[in-house]
Amino acid sequence: MNIAFINSARTWGGTEKWTLMASEALSETCDVVLIYRKALVGDRFSVTRYPLPLISHLDLFSLARIVEIIKKEQIDIIIPTKRKDYVLAGMAAGICGISSVIRLGIDRKLKIPIIHKLIYRDLTDGIIVNAERTKQTLLESRFMQGQKIQVIYNGLDTKKIDAEHSHLPPRPSGFVMTAMGILTFRKGFDFLIRGFARFLVQSPQIDATLVIIGSGPQHETFRALAQELLIADRVIFTGFLENPLPWLKQSDIFAMTSTNEGISNALLEAMYLNNAPICTRAGGTEEIITDRENGLLIPYGDEQKLASAIEELAFSTTIRERLSANAHRSVVNQFSSERMKKELEAFLHRVIDASASDHSPSSS
Repeated sequence: MNIAFINSARTWGGTEKWTLMASEALSETCDVVLIYRKALVGDRFSVTRYPLPLISHLDLFSLARIVEIIKKEQIDIIIPTKRKDYVLAGMAAGICGISSVIRLGIDRKLKIPIIHKLIYRDLTDGIIVNAERTKQTLLESRFMQGQKIQVIYNGLDTKKIDAEHSHLPPRPSGFVMTAMGILTFRKGFDFLIRGFARFLVQSPQIDATLVIIGSGPQHETFRALAQELLIADRVIFTGFLENPLPWLKQSDIFAMTSTNEGISNALLEAMYLNNAPICTRAGGTEEIITDRENGLLIPYGDEQKLASAIEELAFSTTIRERLSANAHRSVVNQFSSERMKKELEAFLHRVIDASASDHSPSSS
């Protein structure tokens, strides 16, 4: 099976990490190529790579080049991973008579029926999502077809993680909380900073630090918020890190406070590295976290509940260690890279076979 991934991202994030993991896993048994926009993304991949402008949904130059790549590499199936890529991949697949499978890593409602019917039904042969909640959200749109949507949970390459957290940064305080992601309001970092500030007011005696890993358009906004709340000396903004795992290994708890989410790679990594997680009830999070069993769940926007959750884990070593041990176990048991690879291969083969059947003379 020959596979092409498309990723037009300009920054590195969870979708890009998934694309890297999926391409590496599938390349063990398949021929895989990557079509990408920015070297920041493409340079991390070891598969055959093609840089393209990918500047819009209707970038005709990129469309023509994708068609050329499909023919040259004899691609059987193309997997676009960003919204901008869905239309280009669908049109190129249609021109070349191959299959297109969208990968959607966020819980997103389809609010423009005419356009979204074209993109998510007519131009694609399948959709990969990483949470059952995301599938159910898609099926709220009447035009969606359930048999096209496959839930495949993210996988972790635990051997790679074990090898990449050996050089640890010094702990900045006695109690460390981390959070990671692209610095946008959707990721809830403003809510997190406010909740952390309230926790510090409630517990002025504690030696605690919040470490925020990542870069993004709201970086300065969040930094200014920490200053406004008089906690700038308690919040570390690392910026983008090539390898954030040492910070996750050094932290006690991990916060994921998004407004909506699929299943976060960063959360899975933190859980594997024995962080007790605090998460909002966003998208697929409740498929990973059982409240008070392997983490704490809170509603988005409730700063007092967030502060209380941090306080509980900061002052109760027993609860924190129980949750972190259970978090580690749940990731090891449910989110292996080998399982993800097998499920991806099976679904992609099924899509190709179904597409071939649909276009066979007997079905016309």
